[in-house]
Amino acid sequence: MSEGDLAPHLSRLGLPEDEIRSYLYLLRTGPSTAEEIAVGAAEPLELVQHSLRTLIDAGLVGAGGPDGRTITPVPPASGLQILSRRRESELEQARVATLNAYDTFRRAISPQRTDDLIEVVTGTAIAQRIQQMELSARKEVRRLDSPPYFTEGHINNAELEQLNRGEVTYKVVYARASVEDPGRYAQNIQPCVAAGELARVLPEVPVKLTIIDQQFATVSLPVAEADVNRSLLVVRPSSLLSALVGLFEASWRLAVPLHGAARASSAVQPIEQRLLGLLAAGANDDSIARQLGVSRRTVFRHLQRLMDHAGATTRFQLAVHAVRHRWI
Repeated sequence: MSEGDLAPHLSRLGLPEDEIRSYLYLLRTGPSTAEEIAVGAAEPLELVQHSLRTLIDAGLVGAGGPDGRTITPVPPASGLQILSRRRESELEQARVATLNAYDTFRRAISPQRTDDLIEVVTGTAIAQRIQQMELSARKEVRRLDSPPYFTEGHINNAELEQLNRGEVTYKVVYARASVEDPGRYAQNIQPCVAAGELARVLPEVPVKLTIIDQQFATVSLPVAEADVNRSLLVVRPSSLLSALVGLFEASWRLAVPLHGAARASSAVQPIEQRLLGLLAAGANDDSIARQLGVSRRTVFRHLQRLMDHAGATTRFQLAVHAVRHRWI
């Protein structure tokens, strides 16, 4: 493929013209310093340096050499994935902004219609739509989480990416069924909580729900109410969306913390905090042992130590004491 053919493709991925010129120069000439690129491409040095910083951030080139000043193209697979996701997020933002602008126009000239407040998404489009909407979040994602799950596997890369940026907060209420799923717990819940997710748990959640920035919500039935559930409702700004926000907040207030980092003044060990969170979720002893990776005997030993420390004779008394003294 010639440079003339490649440049438009790079532009579609959101790469600016200056960065494209620098990248094509490196592909053509090989490893070079910023000064060599500036001379060879007849570009201002400051502009070239800025372009190279962008290319490094995008994962298309790397700095090396004895002094770290030589720039070299690197395998582009991960960099292209980053650029593609950014572009998808920008396109989703543009879509949402256009829809909101039209809604504002429509409300200004006529009473609000109801036929476009809810969109039904089905089949293979569900997983892609969920990821696009989550990556479009800019402030907050609130979720009531319960099986069944539309996405393959357990790892939530979209949430981890948002949490690692540090710009979006996540508040999630999990159903007990989610916590008792060993794969889900180990590969999804624990990594997300470790990355900064605020997690709570209820025995059951009333509905599977995700709210993005007060802009829209996705709704589907939990496993208890649907044997086969391959449809997703997208709810746009309306009184229904306000009601769903209220439903989440009510569930959040009723839920108990799942687990978190150990507090310096905490009277319990980190593993015991996780045990208490699972116990509050209603998990049975076998499930708790599996999630903690210990034997039932070890679970009983920790429970006995906690009950002795709290002066409790029943697990219910232990749970009340744990909440009052902020053990969980």
